[in-house]
Amino acid sequence: MSSQIEPSANSAAGVCSNDQTISFSALLETLKAQTDPPSLKQLYSWLENTSISSKDLEPYLGFKERTYWRHLVCRNEAVEMLVLCWKPGQRTVIHDHNGSIGAVLVQQGVLWETMFNFHEQKGLRYRAVAEHQPGAVTGADVPDIHQLGNPDVSEKDLVTIHVYAPPLGVLHTYKPGSAEIELYTPDDSV
Repeated sequence: MSSQIEPSANSAAGVCSNDQTISFSALLETLKAQTDPPSLKQLYSWLENTSISSKDLEPYLGFKERTYWRHLVCRNEAVEMLVLCWKPGQRTVIHDHNGSIGAVLVQQGVLWETMFNFHEQKGLRYRAVAEHQPGAVTGADVPDIHQLGNPDVSEKDLVTIHVYAPPLGVLHTYKPGSAEIELYTPDDSV
C-alpha cells in the first residue's frame, strides 16, 4: 500500500496532505469528519502516516486474562477506530468483516495473521501466514477471511490499532475443514 497520505473527498481540511505525518488527535478528527466510508488504501495511508505515542493510547489500554480486549476510540456511520490489547496466546476467531474493510497498525508486540480461502463445498482452507512487527500496517478487504493473534511464543503484550469502514456489525466466522458459516457480534463493552 502507499505510504503517502492522500486527501479524501471528505477528509478534515488541511489534516492530510502528501508526505505529512499527522498526530493521533488529527487522525481522530479526520475519522470523526468522515461522512462516507474511506477506501482501504486511505485507511492504510492514515495509519502509516500517524505518529501515535504511548500517552495517546493510555485511555484505551487494558488487558484481560482469557481473551483480547477491544477498546472503542471513536465510531460514526462511516468509520470506527478501536485499540485491541492482547496477552500472549490470545487470538480472534477465524472471520471476515461481512462487508466492511479494515486496516490494522501494530503499535507494540508481534501480530500473527493467518489468511484463508472459503469454498462452498470444501469449506475453509488455509492460504498463508504473515508476521507483523511494530509499525507494520496490514488489512482486510472484502471478502478476506483471516485470524489475528499474539503468538504464544512472543512472551510480550500486543497492542494494535484498528480502523474499519463502515463500522463492524455482525461478522461471519469459520472453522477449519467446515463449510458452515456462523455469525458473531464483537463486544466492545468492558
